Amino acid sequence: MDDNVFLPKLSQNLLKSLDDDEYYDITIEVGNDPYVKIFRAHMVILNYRSTYLRRILSTNKKKNDGNLVQIKLPNILPEIFQIILRYIYGGRLSLDRCDISDIIKILIAANELNLQELVNYLQLYIIENHKKWMEQSFNLVYQTSLENDSFLELQKYCTDLISKRPDKILKSISFSSITEKLLVSIIQSNNLHHISEIQVWKYVIKWGLAQNPELPSDPATFSKEDFNVLKNTLQQLIPFIKFNNLTSKEFSEKVLPYKKILPKELYKDLLKIFLNLNPDGRPNEIQNINSKIITFQHTELISKWIDKLDIADKSTSSYEFKLILRGSRDGFESDIFHEICDNQLCTVTIIKVKGNNQILGGYNPIKWKSGRGYGATKDSFIFSFEDGDDINDHILSRVMNENCAIFNDRTYGPSFGGADLVLRGNSGHCIKDSYEKQIRCPSSGMISN
Repeated sequence: MDDNVFLPKLSQNLLKSLDDDEYYDITIEVGNDPYVKIFRAHMVILNYRSTYLRRILSTNKKKNDGNLVQIKLPNILPEIFQIILRYIYGGRLSLDRCDISDIIKILIAANELNLQELVNYLQLYIIENHKKWMEQSFNLVYQTSLENDSFLELQKYCTDLISKRPDKILKSISFSSITEKLLVSIIQSNNLHHISEIQVWKYVIKWGLAQNPELPSDPATFSKEDFNVLKNTLQQLIPFIKFNNLTSKEFSEKVLPYKKILPKELYKDLLKIFLNLNPDGRPNEIQNINSKIITFQHTELISKWIDKLDIADKSTSSYEFKLILRGSRDGFESDIFHEICDNQLCTVTIIKVKGNNQILGGYNPIKWKSGRGYGATKDSFIFSFEDGDDINDHILSRVMNENCAIFNDRTYGPSFGGADLVLRGNSGHCIKDSYEKQIRCPSSGMISN
């Protein structure tokens, strides 16, 4: 027989004792005026369920004069304590009808009462069931986790989000209320691969204006004092903006209106760079890409393949290659690939083969999807570099069967054709099917980065 078979009845009986008018020996005043409620309880149960309440009761024991023990909990709302009291007595907690903001209040109250079992449960419940809300209300979650040392799961969640998906924090509803220190760490991150640098600039300006709501929204109407206020607010942030990643047009339209908040030397240097560019050009010195596998020379060649140019063409690339996923950093799991890459257009997959210097890859101009099926396009291609250091030693294979160009499945990573280039976890294979050429001898053991 199950040892726990009698627990539901025990829980039910203990919960009934909360409504008993005869045998209670303690009253608890919860809340602050005008929202105060008196709860009746039993010292022995509170003593063994909450170490916090045990400490209070040990210094405020019932006297022999017939008076009840009274304690006060002014920091907890009555409706929140009602839920916690049912947990203390019956071991029951129903959160289905609770608003997420109330669940946060329950968590904070449970922490105050030192109900560690409940604290641990609520943290995991929030993370598993309210991820979207946590992203949108990140600053509340972040500040709550920092203010309570026992919220280790929330702290880990926040640290991971800052590290792996800082762009989600910038896009959150509570973005404008994050601290300067947190914003600096975000714009310094190497993982801002889901938004462009001009968007980073816009978010920084948005944050600065939010800290000074008296400022106009249009810089054309700023006074000298207005510029000084915004300059002082953003002085710790501007040094971390990667202005060299902007086009001349972006610099002219979005940065120049705020030129008076830039340090003079920085402004002079930027003028020298951007005034000599065509509107869509970027500074020439930006030839480094965020990849551990390929170089700028590889991207120039891949760009020509995308544009269907001859490799001898002297044109330089007009594309910006921006890292959105790195296997060694983000993980090789298929669900991670789809979480980050689904609905992304014009992606290049780069794969390093384990044990040698071979590089494989593919270009997908259409969206990746989680639903199983094929994506049709006439512009995709796959490729290989036999020696990753030699861009001339390559195989380019364009799609033949356009209707089977891209294979989508939530259990697979980036996959091209029927089997031409397929990745699943950190292994894969290449078998000619829907593309012109075999890019590698059929084998497994690929490692994607």
